[in-house]
Amino acid sequence: MKNNTGLTKKIVAGKFKGKSLKLPSKETTRSSKMIVVESFFNTIQFDVIDSIVVEVFSGSGSIGLEALSRGAKKVIFMEKDSDALRALRENIAQTDPMGCEVVEGNSFATIAGVKKRLEALKEGAFIYVDPPFSIREGMEAIYDKTLALIASLSLDTVRLIIIEHMSGLELPETIGDFNVIKTKKFGKTTLSYYA
Repeated sequence: MKNNTGLTKKIVAGKFKGKSLKLPSKETTRSSKMIVVESFFNTIQFDVIDSIVVEVFSGSGSIGLEALSRGAKKVIFMEKDSDALRALRENIAQTDPMGCEVVEGNSFATIAGVKKRLEALKEGAFIYVDPPFSIREGMEAIYDKTLALIASLSLDTVRLIIIEHMSGLELPETIGDFNVIKTKKFGKTTLSYYA
């Protein structure tokens, strides 16, 4: 189904449970599978309450808004695609806009500003990184750039880094100051956790 205007996804749990989130077009973004979302939130469980979450390559914002629904106090969304940003802003409007911050632009360029923001908040954040799969046209170097982005993060601004990636991709054991602590595979998609 090429034209997927009207595609939605529901928030699974928490105070916004059941709210429908608009999804942008499949050509530019790829929504995280429900089983992946559930597994991630089962892993961080109660740690998400009163936490800060940064969703890099956020698309519709489904991970960040799920975190907000489950008690995160602040979510920073990073996205550059205009179609995705439109859907993201509509989705934020029906939850808690006060708890959300949208950083527009290329995540590889805007990460420095987000790092400063986290340093000012003096609190480690959950950083959820879901880059476009490298099989897409023009995305061949996406993982190299993503690893560099993660390596640029400092220990005092991070509680946990979660990377959603293609299962066939071998990520290094160590990225910058962070070491892999867990990986979980869901068919073609894998979640790798770094701390």
